[in-house]
Amino acid sequence: MKGITQISVGEPVDQFLLIKQSTKAFTTTGSPFMTLILQDKSGDIEAKLWDTNDEHEKLYPPEAIVKVGGEIQNYRGKNQLRIKSIRPAKEDENVSISDLLPSAEKSKEELYEELTQYFFEMKNPKIQRITRHLLKVHQPQIMTFPAATKNHHDYVSGLLDHVVSMLKLGKALCELYPTLNKDLLYAGIILHDIGKVVELSGPVATTYTLEGNLLGHITIMVNEIAKTADELQIDGEEVLLLQHMVLSHHGKEEWGSPKRPMLREAEILHYIDNIDAKMNMLNRALGKTQPGEFTERLFPLENRSFYKPTFE
Repeated sequence: MKGITQISVGEPVDQFLLIKQSTKAFTTTGSPFMTLILQDKSGDIEAKLWDTNDEHEKLYPPEAIVKVGGEIQNYRGKNQLRIKSIRPAKEDENVSISDLLPSAEKSKEELYEELTQYFFEMKNPKIQRITRHLLKVHQPQIMTFPAATKNHHDYVSGLLDHVVSMLKLGKALCELYPTLNKDLLYAGIILHDIGKVVELSGPVATTYTLEGNLLGHITIMVNEIAKTADELQIDGEEVLLLQHMVLSHHGKEEWGSPKRPMLREAEILHYIDNIDAKMNMLNRALGKTQPGEFTERLFPLENRSFYKPTFE
């Protein structure tokens, strides 16, 4: 059976899906409806449930498994699922959340092993100790958490997948530009998004936590670097520079960075983060697009559609 993101416009849908997000709203005439983000291992898709009531909200909350019938339609350049029938899954139908969760292609154990190898290339003991400590503290969550609620690496072990890809990019750039400080760059890559294990709720029906909404992953990690340095009795410029790497990795204030990069390694970290996030979005969008056709519009990429060539 095709995954929900692999079904073409006009084709029917009749399968089990997991509710990733469920939001109540009202039409311009005041009629209630729900926006559902439904997913399986192939990814997620938006659907509308019209003329809803309180009972619908109870039946279709986040993390619920549902049997959905309908068809795929195109709405403003993006695929949507038009629901014709929906019901909660029954216990005897033997479908579990793990059957419907997208995940990284490599196992979390393999990805984590790849990550730890980069510590052998680091020479600064202060940077290495702080980074190792924070990685160990958050290891269980880092192994399974997504990197975002949507758009890029929003799947089980997506955060770890994102970091490992960025480390490979960082290593290649350090070989091309040997003036880069490898310790700072590797540590910045590993630490820049770890705050998301506090900012986000987890790998299933991911939402923002109270800390995520009030502080955000950047502030959370900057505070944790300071706390770790204090616990390990580490002082010096390294602590400040690690904090700056995290503070500035979004690149611009309007993109959520409290500070713009003011270190060569911080500038490179921002580019690497941006490249890997966008490549992940593009690869996933093109993966569900037929040769000779355009992808759906990708909002994080200026709402552009991308063409998939007919040749390899």
